[in-house]
Amino acid sequence: MPAPVTLPVDECSSCPERYPATHELFEDLVHAPEERDRARIRTELIELYWGFAARLARRFRNRGEPEDDLVQVASIGLIKAIDGFDPDRGTGFTSYAIPTILGELRRHFRDKGWDVRVPRRYQELRLEIAAAGDRLTHELARIPSTADLAEHLAISEHDVRESLAAGRAYTATSLHRPLSHREDGASLGDLLSQEESGYAQVEACGVLRAAIGHLAPRERHIIGLRFYHQMTQSEIAAEVGMSQMHVSRLLSRSLDQLRATLVCTSELSGADPAGVAGAADPRIAEPVGTQSVPTPRPRRRTRVALPLAS
Repeated sequence: MPAPVTLPVDECSSCPERYPATHELFEDLVHAPEERDRARIRTELIELYWGFAARLARRFRNRGEPEDDLVQVASIGLIKAIDGFDPDRGTGFTSYAIPTILGELRRHFRDKGWDVRVPRRYQELRLEIAAAGDRLTHELARIPSTADLAEHLAISEHDVRESLAAGRAYTATSLHRPLSHREDGASLGDLLSQEESGYAQVEACGVLRAAIGHLAPRERHIIGLRFYHQMTQSEIAAEVGMSQMHVSRLLSRSLDQLRATLVCTSELSGADPAGVAGAADPRIAEPVGTQSVPTPRPRRRTRVALPLAS
């Protein structure tokens, strides 16, 4: 980009157009016979009016866009204005260039300035709602409601709410933004994140399923009856033909073996042993070798005959 010409630049009164030579340059640009001469004159006009375009771009600073980017956009608008200007119409160049440059800047904000792209209709409606809000605040002596805005603009309340929500999508905040100036300080994501226990539970269930497969068939069968079919120790004893005390010992021994396997696996993987052991539940992991587990049978109900009152 060429360096700005040192001229007293003002948007209306103090601009290069007040120098007589600028009008002659535009005449030469239109009637130049050689393309090489046209390119030279065009470059000279761009350098002459570059400061004028930069002044227009500074109108939009402090709106979330870097000033250098705005100046570049304004320069594109200046080039379009120079290429499209016709001096034979009798109007000044600035009268033609200002709307062209400002339109290019507004188009940049509309198409490139949004962090989250929203429909153009809501972008334009958001500006109308902002203007209507200022007007209604003055007329009603209070903050207008959604219904007031919808009635004033002859739109639905849904469109008002959608447009206001779209306005919050213009600038997004990074989750890695620090909350303080300390290097080891927390970030915004630390306030929004939460621990997900499901990952540890899925991993523990996978380990538990493999550990159950290493049990003896009898212990695996008892584990299945206890946690998969939700049977009591007395019902298990009747099912497998042993005492309830023996079933209790086998269950305790099997659970201790499974718990030791989980703790050992968690130590190798670097996870919290207590957390992994607590997340694992034999009821969640289907026992390996389910062919040894009988299908659930309906519970028998015992009917007690009550004496009739005499």
